[in-house]
Amino acid sequence: MPANDSIETGNRSEASSSGGWKRDRLPSWLRMPLASSASGHSTAGALQQRSLHTICEEARCPNRNHCWSRGTATFLVLGDRCTRSCPFCSVRGGPVSPPDPDEPRRVAEAAVELGLQHVVVTSVNRDDLPDQGSGHFVRCIDELRDRIRGVKVEVLTPDFRGREADIDRVIDARPDVFNHNIETVPSLYLKTRPGARYQRSLDLLSRVAAAGEPAEGRRRMWVKSGLMLGLGESSEEVQSLLEDLYRAGVRIVTIGQYLQPDRDSLPVVEYIHPDQFEQWREIGEQIGFSMVFSGPFVRSSYMADAQVPLS
Repeated sequence: MPANDSIETGNRSEASSSGGWKRDRLPSWLRMPLASSASGHSTAGALQQRSLHTICEEARCPNRNHCWSRGTATFLVLGDRCTRSCPFCSVRGGPVSPPDPDEPRRVAEAAVELGLQHVVVTSVNRDDLPDQGSGHFVRCIDELRDRIRGVKVEVLTPDFRGREADIDRVIDARPDVFNHNIETVPSLYLKTRPGARYQRSLDLLSRVAAAGEPAEGRRRMWVKSGLMLGLGESSEEVQSLLEDLYRAGVRIVTIGQYLQPDRDSLPVVEYIHPDQFEQWREIGEQIGFSMVFSGPFVRSSYMADAQVPLS
């Protein structure tokens, strides 16, 4: 029986005896009402008019309606096809297209129309490109700063396969927040992120943190990372992961519930109660993080403008 044929009983997923995939019956704290608003339609229009992708749509984020009603979205650049196939993610794999040189301009124009002062740009993995897509991130940062006075730019990058020159290319553009998600504990990497390496991600974060310290004439570049719970990790593993992130120089961390986006993705092993998320917030603050956002619906880009310390 396929492991991802599952239903939820109590707070844990189990295989369905019918052999057909059923969407989990979510616990009460994970039932988010659908909402629609004029602002949400305006956001959709600004994106569609410019043929832009968002991670909100491609990753089937549960917060999409709320974010779009606020007039915010997380731009997904370099196409909507990924060169990796992480089994927790619904972003499609398959043939990729050459980078669109006009995309950074369209991203900036959409941000202007939406009135954004904090813009989040992420991408699919582009292991096929000589620079792993790092130059495209730089062009997005430059376009946004050219068009929006005082804009804060946050990038959520892939690991660039650990290539230091590509990481440094984005560092040198000095985004206000450099985010790279660690996603899960080391023991689950082979299952959840077969194309990634835990230590590679930690090394990237450490490199960014070393370059991100404030200096004369430049502000701090905040280093951020996020993880999912509910994939079968132990509490001890989560504690160790958070300590690893802090030692690497991460100062903003997001912790959210993994939700199975489609039948082909990994099943949820456990639904974490909100009280446990609150405990992880307290533990993160005790470790020393400047900001810890922890809750069932927390995602690395959700309410990102509120996730940056004032100083």
